[in-house]
Amino acid sequence: MKKIILVTLACIPFGYLVAQNDEPDLNMIQKIRQEGFNHSQVMDLAFYLTEVSGPRLNNSPGFRRAANYTKNKLSEWGLTNAHLEPWGEWGKGWELKRCYVAMSAPYYKPIIAFPKSWTAGTNGLQTADIVLLSVGDAKDLELYKGRLTGKVILLPRIDSLEPAYVADASRYSEEDLKEMADWKGDNEANQSNKTDGHNIPGKGYTPSPGRHELSGAMRKGALTYSRLKQFAREEGAVAILSTNPRGRDGTLFVQGGGPWAGNAAENFPDLMLAYEDYMMLQRMAQHHIPVKLEMDVKTQFQTNDLQGYNVIAEIKGTDPKLKQELVMIGAHLDSWHASVGATDNAAGCAVMMEVVRILKTLNIQLRRTIRIALWGGEEQGLIGSKNYVRQHFMDTLTKRYNAAGDKVSVYFNLDNGTGKIRGLYLQGNMAAQPVFTKWLQPFKDLGATTITLQRTGGTDHLSFDAIGVPAFQFIQDDIEYDTRTHHSNMDSYDHLQPGDLKQAAVIIASFVYQAAQRSEKIPRK
Repeated sequence: MKKIILVTLACIPFGYLVAQNDEPDLNMIQKIRQEGFNHSQVMDLAFYLTEVSGPRLNNSPGFRRAANYTKNKLSEWGLTNAHLEPWGEWGKGWELKRCYVAMSAPYYKPIIAFPKSWTAGTNGLQTADIVLLSVGDAKDLELYKGRLTGKVILLPRIDSLEPAYVADASRYSEEDLKEMADWKGDNEANQSNKTDGHNIPGKGYTPSPGRHELSGAMRKGALTYSRLKQFAREEGAVAILSTNPRGRDGTLFVQGGGPWAGNAAENFPDLMLAYEDYMMLQRMAQHHIPVKLEMDVKTQFQTNDLQGYNVIAEIKGTDPKLKQELVMIGAHLDSWHASVGATDNAAGCAVMMEVVRILKTLNIQLRRTIRIALWGGEEQGLIGSKNYVRQHFMDTLTKRYNAAGDKVSVYFNLDNGTGKIRGLYLQGNMAAQPVFTKWLQPFKDLGATTITLQRTGGTDHLSFDAIGVPAFQFIQDDIEYDTRTHHSNMDSYDHLQPGDLKQAAVIIASFVYQAAQRSEKIPRK
């Protein structure tokens, strides 16, 4: 009889046996719901992270304001050891102080423009002619020697604006979610290696790269954009202008334009224009219509502190055996500079802060320690979280988790905009599937139903996943993330969805609670 029982047990998947001990605490979930929906502070937190702090380019004054605000707020709620933790030398801070661009002839027209980050200014107000620079090879630059002094450079484009036949905003359909839930493959191609932006299987917007005459030469390696900027500086040009058809209808997607190392030279002024404005200037130049641009761009570099920082705080566990183990949650605090980084990623930071506020307000005796991390340097390649993991949890020889990393039960991340949670990406972790399936069941009425083995990339959970620590990003409705707000001048507070952020905080608070109270750590892959 004993042999029959053992054979029977051996035939039952391990995950199923684990799941029997993972029934969610419905009484506690109800308390979390009441606090999270009826007394939410998530939008107030988002306001201070965005409109009060300003753009949060890494190591900028806006980033420092937000970092100090979050540290002080976490301490105010009673979290322990709230601090700004340096993770190594980063480089210069950078701040946009002024940006004025307008066409002054043949008539006056304001131009929508932002300089790329870490670029120099124009040394005051400049009035300049446009030069349409047709180059296919480095040697073609010789044709423009002596012709660029005091000029603004455009590169000819051969694309055009296509009408938008679908709405900017979208949510996952039931068919989308079913397809994700039914996914059985384990193809590494489904895990994005991108360090900038996000990979959302089945969703997302793949922007046209945009084409101008330089792009072909760049692919050949004959002429790089950096060489072009060097030539423009040597010849005394005022600035280079660029654009991308992804930035339509006045929305402008702008990121980095120069090195940020402490000893790096100031980069040549490089401005991104709204697509419609850029193409107007190009057509005027092609038809030999004299055009004058007025430009006044002022930027400022900060070099007094070159360190990069994360914000770290904890709710200490109470179980004598388990309090040394960690349940970690996180989101990235830095943003780009054309707006205040509301959906990318003040939304995630506000939700994760709201999660620990809910748990502290309910005065729950958590068995494991909860650690919140708000990362710096995510936009430049997950640098803050990578360095944190390397310094705290990684065995440098094996590149897997060390003894301290073994004490991390799980890491949960939120970084796909303002949309509500629809489920969880498992990153191929089949052993965790029955656990999270149980934990998600109480939230069917909130639209969260989907557990998928799919991987998703481009967010800080990858830093933990890379060393073998269970790490997960939640599935979120796209809303207008890829079409309108991600890295754009439209990533503002008004594009946040209050109901969605409350829902996300409630679900994550429940997952964190269950993970903290669970007898065993979350299963490794």
